[in-house]
Amino acid sequence: MIIAVEGIDGAGKNTLVSDIKDELGAETLAFPRYAESIHAQLAQDALHGRMGDLVDSAHGMATMFALDRAGAKPLLDVYVNAPGKIIVLDRYVASNAAYTTARTGDDASLKWVYDLEFGRLALPKPDLQVLVDTAPGEADRRVRRREEGDGSRVRDRYERDAQLQEDTFSAYVRLAEEGWAGRWVRSTDAAAIIQAVEDLR
Repeated sequence: MIIAVEGIDGAGKNTLVSDIKDELGAETLAFPRYAESIHAQLAQDALHGRMGDLVDSAHGMATMFALDRAGAKPLLDVYVNAPGKIIVLDRYVASNAAYTTARTGDDASLKWVYDLEFGRLALPKPDLQVLVDTAPGEADRRVRRREEGDGSRVRDRYERDAQLQEDTFSAYVRLAEEGWAGRWVRSTDAAAIIQAVEDLR
């Protein structure tokens, strides 16, 4: 099974992933894979103003993030129809759909991301997508506190844009309500997420 934990910056995705990992006996993988993927590293450079005007292109940035995930496809494919195997992802394809739609203001971006990642790049669809239902204001406060407490955690272009975070959260809510690319659950509670996973087994 592939479980994708989604949400805006500062929502608490990493905490939830950690909380449910041991209970499910799962592996984990976080996107973007900044430590090992050239595409993720280029996107990170763009978010910090080191790639010219690349960051200004919603589709250009989305392509970098998609190619990062494509590099992990052999690993993800292991969890497709593999009895007893579970991987919990910190961000996945819905992240691209939400952020790109929020940036462009165009619902056509939803189909574009879907066709790119699940179609052309043939990434496996998740069995369950979790929207970490943290209000944008609270998420922003967490990101600011994180930056203040750790000089290496300088906020990037997306994290500094409060309106983008609001719009992205709204896009995520729509994706969850419409069942984009499969089943969704909205929660900040690890126990509720674990129960949703158990219901799928």
